[in-house]
Amino acid sequence: MNINLIGVPLFLGCDKPGVEKGPDVLRENNILSIFKSHGHDIYDLGNLYVPSFEINNKFCDHNNMKYLSQIVGVNTNLAHLVYSSLKSDSFPLVIGGDHSLGLGSLSGVSRQFGDDLGVIWVDAHGDINTFETSPTGNVHGMPLSAAMGLGHEDLTNLYFHGIKVKPENVFILGARDLDEGELEIIENHSLNVWTTNDIKEKGINNVCSELKDAIKKSSIKNMHLSFDIDSLDSDLVPGTGTPVDQGLDIEEVKKILQDIFSLNIIKSMDFVEFNPIIDKDDTTLKNCMNMLDFIALNLKSSNDKL
Repeated sequence: MNINLIGVPLFLGCDKPGVEKGPDVLRENNILSIFKSHGHDIYDLGNLYVPSFEINNKFCDHNNMKYLSQIVGVNTNLAHLVYSSLKSDSFPLVIGGDHSLGLGSLSGVSRQFGDDLGVIWVDAHGDINTFETSPTGNVHGMPLSAAMGLGHEDLTNLYFHGIKVKPENVFILGARDLDEGELEIIENHSLNVWTTNDIKEKGINNVCSELKDAIKKSSIKNMHLSFDIDSLDSDLVPGTGTPVDQGLDIEEVKKILQDIFSLNIIKSMDFVEFNPIIDKDDTTLKNCMNMLDFIALNLKSSNDKL
């Protein structure tokens, strides 16, 4: 498979420095070699440009969204790079950076596939706040809602006007830290959500079966996978900005990834929220490389079946 590696050194969405160093640290630890070892042709497109900013003016564009214009600019460029990758029959692998980049990825994929698009969002958080519900003003908590057309028009109309993915084609796994406003959105839009509690109570095999059945029922043929490392338990990923305990273990995440890739409809992916500055004894780094190796293996297997 041809893979375009796209680095997004962005921390403005989480407002916690360090995560912007994630792409280069993953490169330094041989992410390219990992994918090559599994038979992929991987092309490193470098890091997207992040414009300068003034920390003291983080709310200069909006009173409850930090660094709005900078985030919109980076995501617009990312959207076009993802779209261009898909047009050239390449798989965009976007490495962050914080999860606000998910809006750019989804916007680019949506331009390519239109209504025939779904998203699997593996995350401890829903990322479906809006400027009206967010308790922090951090835009990394808003990309999925914006992609569904909810929130401020600067986000909902990013790259092109209108909804990027229909709410019924959104599938969230591993959520366990949801704000009140997010719970209301989940209920009002009947989103497909499997919390960590669901996974622990039903068992990972049953949840994966439910996920696959729901995706097949939707008849969607193109899926974007957005993977936040904080879906893992906080002990496994101390080097992430918003760790949450009682999370998934390595084998549960691998089962989810294996079953997702077995559907043969994953066309693009985000891998986000690795902050090497706050890591402990390289625990997060080692687990990230483990996950990326598993992703590379299953991407190859999925591609072989096409």
